[in-house]
Amino acid sequence: MGYPTKIQLISRQKGSQWYVNFPNALAEAMNFSKGETVEWTVISTACLEMIRLTPPKRRQSAAKKATKQSL
Repeated sequence: MGYPTKIQLISRQKGSQWYVNFPNALAEAMNFSKGETVEWTVISTACLEMIRLTPPKRRQSAAKKATKQSL
């Protein structure tokens, strides 16, 4: 499933800034944190690659936590 997203451009006197916003569902699925740093690489004019410089630690699923607590 894809998440269509619009690119935003903010024009200022000192220059322009481009913004890409992540849909909340995608950010939660990826376990992003506020202020997290990522690195973009241009693969082609149709493809960008984003790499997390410090991936989050794996979270236990709710089912695994419930099983451990019941033991």
